[in-house]
Amino acid sequence: MSPELVLTSLALFALAGLCEIGGGYLVWLWLREGQSVLLGALGGMVLFVYGVVPTLQPAPFGRVYAAYGGVFVVLSLLWGALVGRAIPDRFDLFRRPAVPRGCRGDHVLAAPMTAAARLA
Repeated sequence: MSPELVLTSLALFALAGLCEIGGGYLVWLWLREGQSVLLGALGGMVLFVYGVVPTLQPAPFGRVYAAYGGVFVVLSLLWGALVGRAIPDRFDLFRRPAVPRGCRGDHVLAAPMTAAARLA
């Protein structure tokens, strides 16, 4: 892969991250902070752009989103520190996944059976 292609991909990842986080933040301001509905609408438009940006990547869809996941985590922590003024602590940076021991994560939790279902 050429250096130009790598730089283009990195720029597209950064743009996608800013669109996703920024658009979501605008919707958050509208719904959670009572800001103008126009911010929510703008956030929706920015989130739409986020959906378009990854299509500009030269790699296949699965690879793009797998790589983007790591970029998103880093950008989210930076956004929280710079915009939200929430400096990441050791739990943000070094947290283990919240999966109970012995769980593989591929099971489905079943809803409790109702009395009518037990009788059927």
